[in-house]
Amino acid sequence: MKDPESGPAPPTEGASATKRGEGNSSRRGKSKRRGSNASLPVLSGVEGQSVKADPTGRSPNQDGSSPARKRKRRRKKNTPAAQPGVAPQTHAVEPVAQIVVAGGLPIAKAGKRRRKSRNKRGLQGRPLVPGKAPVPAGRVVEAGASAFRPSPHSGAVAASAVLPSAGSATGEPHPRPTVAAAPHIPDLYAALDLGTNNCRLLIAQPTKPGQFRVVDAFSRIVRLGEGLAASGRLSSDAMDRAVEALRICASKLAGREIRRMRLIATEACRAAENGEEFLRRVVSETGLDLEIIDRETEARLAVSGCSSLVGRETRSVVLFDIGGGSSEIAVIRIADNRSSRLANHITHWTSLPVGVVTLSERHGGRDVSPVIFEAMIGEVAAMLDRFDCPPLSDLGLADMAEDFHLIGTSGTVTTLAGVHLDLPRYDRRRVDGLWLTDDEVSAMQAKLLSWDYSSRAANPCIGPDRADLVLAGCAILEAIRRRWPSNRMRVADRGLREGLLTDMMADDGVWRRHRPRRPNGPRER
Repeated sequence: MKDPESGPAPPTEGASATKRGEGNSSRRGKSKRRGSNASLPVLSGVEGQSVKADPTGRSPNQDGSSPARKRKRRRKKNTPAAQPGVAPQTHAVEPVAQIVVAGGLPIAKAGKRRRKSRNKRGLQGRPLVPGKAPVPAGRVVEAGASAFRPSPHSGAVAASAVLPSAGSATGEPHPRPTVAAAPHIPDLYAALDLGTNNCRLLIAQPTKPGQFRVVDAFSRIVRLGEGLAASGRLSSDAMDRAVEALRICASKLAGREIRRMRLIATEACRAAENGEEFLRRVVSETGLDLEIIDRETEARLAVSGCSSLVGRETRSVVLFDIGGGSSEIAVIRIADNRSSRLANHITHWTSLPVGVVTLSERHGGRDVSPVIFEAMIGEVAAMLDRFDCPPLSDLGLADMAEDFHLIGTSGTVTTLAGVHLDLPRYDRRRVDGLWLTDDEVSAMQAKLLSWDYSSRAANPCIGPDRADLVLAGCAILEAIRRRWPSNRMRVADRGLREGLLTDMMADDGVWRRHRPRRPNGPRER
């Protein structure tokens, strides 16, 4: 017998492919006299076996021979069952032969119901076992200590894992499939910012020089700094909310192949007495190891995150980030030779120990009258008076109205932009990079101040989570505008996370030309 997998393909023309009673009778007689059955077609059967059909249409024997009819009847009487995997013959003159495997499913048929294959692969029949699904590639990442391995719930398969084998109809197991390794490690970077009010995560992949594509993102208002100004400590409820959000971030990171990441905490953990204790709890419950950054680093990261919004024609910028517990301000003077990193052009910077959460808690954020609003502005202005920064005339900004402007990166300025555009729901694509004139900013602040708390909460760009914070942010913004008057302001829906991603990608040289993007070895060809 010839193995159907390795032997020659069965003929699709001639006597072996004709119906019973048709074809050349002389050729059948010759093969019958020689005792040969070479012209009989081969049917699909159990792996490692070949089964030949009898030209009379009756079920074939196990050894592939074609005995006389009397011998066949005797065997039917004396033998109660055939070999395992093949159904016993029940009708001596049945015109259709079947091969049956365990489970009672017919595999191939002979006789009048047989059909020739159109692609010259022999007689067709049902497959012995279902087709195998492709084996997923392994997802184990070896990219340093900060890399995450796949989570058991992420659907990933380790490179050393072997899928179980489903046995064939003969009872012999199929060859155990091996899982191929991933062809390459994608350049994914992750940045997490745990602030006084929000917990934010970004996972991105570098694209064009200075740009990246966001793969996954997460943001949730946790109000970690709630009650911090009065007690000096993080409350239990606030820490629980933050830990719950960080668990979601950890699951997102575990399901990705992260090349490099940086996880930071800002003012709330800096100022709280139990800030370090809280971060140890975060490590034990989520596995995320956050670092508390200082205020200078926070200011530089805010500038790095907004570098793509500063045009080449711009000579000077005052960039501010109004946070939940602190507000960072950076004065940027760009000379003729612009560096690839905008943060290198910072001439003066400051971090005010006030944000939307702390300021609203001191003055009240639900019912804000014009008097209370002016008191908020005065408190922030007093802090700015202590900022050792030369006046605009000394910086050469007085006569540069077209080349100087403000950039605001915070929930306050994005909210003003959304209200200005009258968006039915917040849309980052329309807000990020939007220009607002000085008159438009003043009009939006006056509009919000005229609304009561319920009206602010009903606005889709504010919502109930920010309704008691937005006017405190407007007071901080007004104090900055009075200190650095400008004809226009650019809105940036970006901040520390984008700055972290930009710095990490620049440090790794992923945007340099004629350089390999991955220092983990040559790419497989």
